[in-house]
Amino acid sequence: MSLTLNCDLGESFGSWKMGMDEAVMPHIHQANIACGFHAGDAIIMQSTLKLAKEHGVTVGAHPAYPDLQGFGRRSMKCSRTEIIAYIQYQVSAIEGMAKNAGMIVDYVKPHGALYNDMMAQDEVRDAVMEAVSSHHSKPALVLQATPEHDQHLAEAEKYGLKLYFEAFADRCYDDDGKLLSRAKAGAVHTKEKMIAQVKQLCEQGTITTVSGKTLTLQVDTLCVHGDNDAGIQAISEIRALVDA
Repeated sequence: MSLTLNCDLGESFGSWKMGMDEAVMPHIHQANIACGFHAGDAIIMQSTLKLAKEHGVTVGAHPAYPDLQGFGRRSMKCSRTEIIAYIQYQVSAIEGMAKNAGMIVDYVKPHGALYNDMMAQDEVRDAVMEAVSSHHSKPALVLQATPEHDQHLAEAEKYGLKLYFEAFADRCYDDDGKLLSRAKAGAVHTKEKMIAQVKQLCEQGTITTVSGKTLTLQVDTLCVHGDNDAGIQAISEIRALVDA
């Protein structure tokens, strides 16, 4: 399986620093850049775009619910109209900054609670699909790779929407193909389990769930996280695996 690596970046805000963007960027293919609703600001967006351009990294918008205080990790009861407007507003912000830098925004990957709600609730996912597909530049949408792959493709086809399906290097999976809740023990893999999961995906196109069940996933891109030196080292090793 041929995979790209994506990472959530540009999530600092003002004097508050989040992540190790400079160390991560040389190892990834795609940078999901925060658009100001959960993190990021004009200066951070501009500098992250510049960093991505220096390393030849494709950029995507990383929109969220309007929740700076909660880092976009709290679900919100938003109407369909609000979801569409919030996403298009944020995509337009990063897209305008990207255009100034001579770059394009290739895709949209929702953040945090908006991502989780999109995967769990049909009406939220449909609103997200409409928001992205009706945006003038027609970016792709990132969805989590699950056993419902064909259903999600059919949903996107109605909108003429391109999808990138993603898996997570450092997260344990439940038997239904969803991510194991962070509230449960073992939800986040050790480095050894993370490397083993990536190797299994690359070689067999499968993951092993929390109970030992084997699931086949059709994956285009792999989400990695790097906010410490050990995480950066792991990303480097994962890049070597996907490039092999």
